[in-house]
Amino acid sequence: MATTVTVLDRLKIELSNKEYYSDDILAMYLEENSLTSTDTYATTMKKQLLQTVYDILQSLSNNVDLFRSIETEFATVGEAYQYLSKRMDDLQVRILAIPDSTGNKTSVFNYMFSD
Repeated sequence: MATTVTVLDRLKIELSNKEYYSDDILAMYLEENSLTSTDTYATTMKKQLLQTVYDILQSLSNNVDLFRSIETEFATVGEAYQYLSKRMDDLQVRILAIPDSTGNKTSVFNYMFSD
């Protein structure tokens, strides 16, 4: 039996069910990435969903105290920021590994010289 999950619920799962922002704010982030919070989640939305997670974590990096108050295992702001940066780097790698709608993968390598 398949369970239907909304896009908002799937976003919360990716965020480890931490209450960083209200549902309205999370829905705003989803809309910025062309997702609707009340739609049923499909795997074709994964890249956009991970980009939304990245955007949320990036906003938290501007307010590490908020992140630290939710993630209580960090003794210092520096530890919280390092963890947040690592998580964002890992997310970026996951996002780049997902092919876009044209089927092309984005390379993590850039050309240094061009003709």
